[in-house]
Amino acid sequence: MQLPTHLGSIQRVKDTRVTIAFLIVSLALVCAAIWAYHSFITSPPFVDPDRYPIRGIDISRHNGMMNLDAAAADGIDFVFIKASEGTTLRDPNFRINYDKASHAGLKIGAYHFFKFDQEGIPQAKNFLNAIGDHHLDLHPVIDFEKAYNHTGDDPEIIKQRLIDMADYLNLSGYSVIVYTNKESYEMVRDALPGTSLWICSFNRIPIDAEWTFWQYDHHGRVAGIRGDVDLNAFVGSREDWQKYLTAGTL
Repeated sequence: MQLPTHLGSIQRVKDTRVTIAFLIVSLALVCAAIWAYHSFITSPPFVDPDRYPIRGIDISRHNGMMNLDAAAADGIDFVFIKASEGTTLRDPNFRINYDKASHAGLKIGAYHFFKFDQEGIPQAKNFLNAIGDHHLDLHPVIDFEKAYNHTGDDPEIIKQRLIDMADYLNLSGYSVIVYTNKESYEMVRDALPGTSLWICSFNRIPIDAEWTFWQYDHHGRVAGIRGDVDLNAFVGSREDWQKYLTAGTL
């Protein structure tokens, strides 16, 4: 039965209000989920400055243009700069970020984002070519994580590709650091036991394993950098840091 015109109009208004209310509630739930993620899931732990006085950042083109002299004045001691990804990609800001970090007097490292579905040796060559003749104060880093990666291949094949890349860098005169998180740590531990570890963790105790660097915040604020930046700490004291820089190990 068709409703009278005025009743149909009233019903349409009610339907519209219901739809708007639903959209408002949905938006509120999404905002609450985002807030909870940033506030709890990725909430940084307290990192005791007396125990871990050496602080650093890691950067890429996604951080935009930066004033790293201001970052150094803000207490930053070191920086890991993205150089490459996979077998062909290069970070277009590597050179300018390197020059800025060098001018600021920061200790410099470089990292490569490892692609699970690409062979290890070509990735190592891409990394080395991206670094070129730039001097590194810190060991080169292989960034190994499932996020933004193809995980469909056999884990054993992925681990072998990681081993191949690390071996090629070792044969080229570089001891490597592996960056990873708890989700991917087991693959790293099985593939490269004893390798220096840079762990991403939002727990007060980063991991039940030896580590050299700890990434503890994805939403840090540092002078000279607009927006969020990753914050990191070195495992030891300032004396340990100087020994590490001199000998490459604690």
